[in-house]
Amino acid sequence: MAIRSIITIPDAILRETSKTVETVDDEVRALANDMLETMYAAPGIGLAAVQIGVLRRLIVMDAQKGDEKGKNPVVLINPEILTHGDTPRVHEEGCLSIPQMYAEVERPALVRVRYVDAEGKQQERDFSDLEATLVQHEIDHLEGRLFIDHLSRLKRTLLIRKYHKLQRERAKADVL
Repeated sequence: MAIRSIITIPDAILRETSKTVETVDDEVRALANDMLETMYAAPGIGLAAVQIGVLRRLIVMDAQKGDEKGKNPVVLINPEILTHGDTPRVHEEGCLSIPQMYAEVERPALVRVRYVDAEGKQQERDFSDLEATLVQHEIDHLEGRLFIDHLSRLKRTLLIRKYHKLQRERAKADVL
C-alpha cells in the first residue's frame, strides 16, 4: 500500500468523467488499498480514484469514528445510485480536493446504491444520513462534479476565491 498525492482544484482532471472498471483484479484491489491509506492519512472519510489522478469508477469510504475507524471501510466499484429518498439532509461538506473549504449542501438523506465490491460481487445497499451524503459526494467526483457545484454561483465564487487566497498565503509563508 502507498499514500498517493491528492489532486486539488483547479486541476482539470477533477472535471473529467471516470471510466467503468471492467474487471476487479489485484490491480484494482491494490488501487483501493492505496486509496484507503491515502484517505486515512489525509485525513478524510471518502475518496474517489480521480482525486489521485486515476479515471476509474472506484470510491472508498469510512464514516466511522473513534475505535471503529478503519475496521469496516467500504469499497464501491462502478457505483450507481438507484433511488433517492424524499427527505432532504443538509450537511456541511468539505473535500480533500478543496482543502479546508466547507459549505452546506442539501442532498437526499437516503439513497440506494448498486456497486461491485472488492471481491467482484454485485451488491445493493441503502445509505442514510452521513453515509448517504458521503456516497453521493464521491459518486459526483466520478461524474466530474464537485460539492461546490451544488452551491449558488455567488457562494461558489466566494469559496473558490477564499481557497485561492489561502493557497497564496501558504505559498508566501513557505518562502519565508
